[in-house]
Amino acid sequence: MREYLKFYIDGEWVDPVELKTLDVENPATEQTVGKIAIGSAADVDKAVKAARKAFATWSQTSREERLEVLQRILAEYQKRFGDLATAVTEEMGAPASLAQRAQVPIGMAHLATAIEVLKNFKFEEDRGPTMIVKEPIGVCGFITPWNWPLNQIVCKVAPAIATGCTMVLKPSEVAPFTGQIFAEIMHAAGVPKGVFNMIQGDGPGVGAAISSHPDVDMVSFTGSTRAGIEVAKAAAPTVKRVAQELGGKSPNIVLDDDAFAKGVSRGVATMMTNSGQSCNAPTRMLVPKKRMDEAISVARETAAGITVGDPNGNAQLGPVVNKTQFDKIQKLIQAGIDEGATLVIGGTGRPEGLEKGYFVKPTVFANVTNDMTIAKEEIFGPVLAILGYDSVDQAIEIGNDTEYGLAAYVQAADLEQARKVAAKLRAGQVSINGGGGDMTAPFGGYKMSGNGREWGDYAFHEFLETKAMLGYAPKQAAE
Repeated sequence: MREYLKFYIDGEWVDPVELKTLDVENPATEQTVGKIAIGSAADVDKAVKAARKAFATWSQTSREERLEVLQRILAEYQKRFGDLATAVTEEMGAPASLAQRAQVPIGMAHLATAIEVLKNFKFEEDRGPTMIVKEPIGVCGFITPWNWPLNQIVCKVAPAIATGCTMVLKPSEVAPFTGQIFAEIMHAAGVPKGVFNMIQGDGPGVGAAISSHPDVDMVSFTGSTRAGIEVAKAAAPTVKRVAQELGGKSPNIVLDDDAFAKGVSRGVATMMTNSGQSCNAPTRMLVPKKRMDEAISVARETAAGITVGDPNGNAQLGPVVNKTQFDKIQKLIQAGIDEGATLVIGGTGRPEGLEKGYFVKPTVFANVTNDMTIAKEEIFGPVLAILGYDSVDQAIEIGNDTEYGLAAYVQAADLEQARKVAAKLRAGQVSINGGGGDMTAPFGGYKMSGNGREWGDYAFHEFLETKAMLGYAPKQAAE
């Protein structure tokens, strides 16, 4: 049983101003596996004051000093790899194999990427008589989700450290263990006092206080679009910068060619990863109407081969994160059935043999139309909707017919044709034929999927202000 009842503020583990606790549940067993303290606006104020004080000196450190700190953080992170993997599985149900292969390593990758970017990043640009300077924005507030907890913590913290910012982190209260261990990593790495601060808590108690605090210069939020709107509203009166990575309903266009079956199979497998709990999951598969029956056959076979069960065993899919998510997904599956979509495989209820835990059947619907609930709403579970199209232009039109624009996917044998389709999709990141794994590729969305970009050098710019110093270099007298 884990018990985390202190916050990390100004380089020390401190008691909350007022102790309130929250039980943490293992979604695979429905058992309480830990307890955390829940913070308040008073705790946020303490953390922000520490960050503001630290900013005066941390913002003036050299590139070399910040590189050294990042390298120490990476070394400590590597030491805690096993602890982090265990925590991810325990708190949000990720299969142990996924935790070890992706959930934990991606945090290391963000740190390593920030180190490489920082080595050559240009903070100054000479433009004749004017010097353009990039300076750290100040105190940053980070509000991170539960579905890829380390990814979203480190993809914010690493570039913020690299650019000379200080910060206050609120990890998800649903999956708080990794955030606590990450704070221990920062402490062990000797990050200067006040540069990194961490408070556990919920959105109304801590998230809102971070978003509205007048001494927080920038807030970076990852989560649902609904919650992102509330963050933006809370931030508006202080005119702080707001960066958001929100929801998605990503189209996956499979073109009519020899790679069709492979594209459908890949799309199903990608969609189901992490139990469908990824904001960029390819949840809407678009196939030629004349090949719908073939798509159904391939999708059914692929989904049938996906094992669901104990995340500490050999199962490919663990549970979804909690009862709230489980109930929401069940209602949306039922909506698909009620609205006339063809249920290919899966459906409501737990998979056979699983009587406890928030396990969801890998579910595929076909003959879906874009006005159906399951084609419009972000389900955040292992539920795929297959839609038909008559022409490539119509596929693009359907793909873009969503309030979201985080990601999109194209599958095709003809790379040039795939590129043409990708160019017309309104999304922040488009994957062609399973392309991925580029840690420097900007990540973020169009429309209601958010604003700003994370990952690589694009992330650095989110944490920097731009200053123009005119007359920095006086004009030379004519000879």
